[in-house]
Amino acid sequence: MFENIVWLDDVGMSDVEKVGGKNASLGEMIGGLSSQGIRVPGGFATTAEASGLFLPNATLEIIINRLLVSLDITNINDLTNTVVPIRQWVEESPFPDDLHKSIVESYQKLTEKYGPSVTFAVRSSATAEDLPEASFAGQQETYLNVSGIDDILSSIKKVFASLYYDRAISYRVHQGF
Repeated sequence: MFENIVWLDDVGMSDVEKVGGKNASLGEMIGGLSSQGIRVPGGFATTAEASGLFLPNATLEIIINRLLVSLDITNINDLTNTVVPIRQWVEESPFPDDLHKSIVESYQKLTEKYGPSVTFAVRSSATAEDLPEASFAGQQETYLNVSGIDDILSSIKKVFASLYYDRAISYRVHQGF
């Protein structure tokens, strides 16, 4: 069994491969500032392993990979027509049961700590962010002021799906990823 959720106050810069650059930086900030008496809101991150296992349907993953391998990213119409259904398929895919349960339980702990009207940011945090030769900042979606477990779950799926935006795919291909 893998760890699919980690608390931000348990991670730091040594965890970039596990939770991505933004999450590792947030964890580092929480650890560094909290010890100085500065309050930084907490949160949790899905791990890279959990997000990699999000598409539980192997057939869907094969279909997506086939579409992307044959995709000519210089043809804007083909690029758009290919990625729109892919994002829809990702957003409609169910979470694996254990990941769903972990997200719901973590959300419940945060609402117990911060109150029922608390809102959250749901963001991507790539493990290959801010490399010397490439920066993936702004390639995937960010959702702010997200409230309620249904919106949290939906926003997480939308962030996963944003990996398949035309600009994100084009950038990865141009950068050799």
